[in-house]
Amino acid sequence: MAADLAPNPAVEAQPECSKGSKALQVIGWFSVGMAVAALGIYVGTELRSRQKFKKRTPYDFYSNAGENELGEFGVGI
Repeated sequence: MAADLAPNPAVEAQPECSKGSKALQVIGWFSVGMAVAALGIYVGTELRSRQKFKKRTPYDFYSNAGENELGEFGVGI
């Protein structure tokens, strides 16, 4: 019966996470989230640029084709 009272290391409770460990977990999850966001932005821009490239028209080859800049509107009046 004395053997039943002996401490068993497999049954002992795990120690609570310390503040440093919790901080490292937060930093780790934040970095994973930032990596996922960066990957999403990169994939999104690649898909958009490929879609724009596939939907070209013959007019896109002119020198003034593309985004119109409104910065010069009304200058010199």
